[in-house]
Amino acid sequence: MPLAAEQAGGLPALTDDDRRRYARQTILPGVGEAGQRRLRAARVLVIGAGGLGSPVIEYLAAAGVGVLGIVDDDVVEESNLQRQIVHGVDTLGLPKVDSAAQAVARINPTVRVEPYPVRLTADNAVDLFTRYDLIIDGADNFATRYLVADAAELTGRPVVWGSILRFDGQASVFWPGHGPTYRDVFPEPPEPGAVPSCTVGGVFGVLPGMIGTVMAGEAVKLVTGVGEPLLGRLLVLDAARGVWRTLAVSVDPDRRPVERLADDYEVVCGTPGGAQGAAVTVERLAGMLAERDAGRRALTVVDVREPAEHAAGHIPGAVNVPLSGVLDGSAALPAGPLALVCRTGVRSARALEALRARGRADALQVIGGTLAWARRIDPTLTVV
Repeated sequence: MPLAAEQAGGLPALTDDDRRRYARQTILPGVGEAGQRRLRAARVLVIGAGGLGSPVIEYLAAAGVGVLGIVDDDVVEESNLQRQIVHGVDTLGLPKVDSAAQAVARINPTVRVEPYPVRLTADNAVDLFTRYDLIIDGADNFATRYLVADAAELTGRPVVWGSILRFDGQASVFWPGHGPTYRDVFPEPPEPGAVPSCTVGGVFGVLPGMIGTVMAGEAVKLVTGVGEPLLGRLLVLDAARGVWRTLAVSVDPDRRPVERLADDYEVVCGTPGGAQGAAVTVERLAGMLAERDAGRRALTVVDVREPAEHAAGHIPGAVNVPLSGVLDGSAALPAGPLALVCRTGVRSARALEALRARGRADALQVIGGTLAWARRIDPTLTVV
């Protein structure tokens, strides 16, 4: 059953140019002109214009999807170019949504791009999702993944999901009411630090292409109705060994349905060890620092990155205590409340765990680290 429920007669007609462009696609059994017209009518929202979003955006543009919404609040950096193929040296420094829109225009100018250079949040997710037929989750963090899952459940939207790290990748289709959702398969986020980000753990450069093209294929299948989507199945890739596996997944009958979005998914997914109040957002940290500067609070920001990283750019007033010294107890830490920060939050979560084990109940972790601070508080901050 195609995602677009309209009959072919109610869908936009193909032009002669369309018939020439999509000739190799429309001759496929089960696609035909009706399938191509469904693609032309489809509105697809892509979360993230990074590693996974790159091949998804390019292939959906080439396939002739009518409207591509792209959500990403980041800019193109040189370290992205190893795997985020929708961007190039000519778009360094541009917002990723603008860089991706330029690529779509080169591939297929008939596709309309709706760029959203913002962060997906609990405030905008439901509104955005209701504007589109299908959601592509190419996010690189658990907070966004759970937000996507919950907003999709509230709006009834199907989600094509993918995840990558090092040499491993996964892909599936989650559709509330038609099969399992992300929360059926992954009920709770992992402990902070248990799964490193690609920034810390690395990623095989071609892996996003391998998983991202699978995701693009699932989107085309859902829109046209051709083939069998990965609904109820989890595709797992070990790229180092060249092994693909398919695991069956199902709806959890005991899971409580999502009734509302959480207020802050970064806190929900980033509180180390489940310690209440142990994690703060960069916005909250900025407020705490203002209170400190006004003499109403004691607080020291401790940057647990390496000295070269700290020297390149850090939150104002942060003292540098590398993670190794925190973990082995050799570092002399300031007395009083501490706010631990690193680049993304992975290392600070490890530092917090070590300090809490030693009884430092006055330590906090800054979710998203200096990277979040640069994106949402001080765009002039240099982060390496």
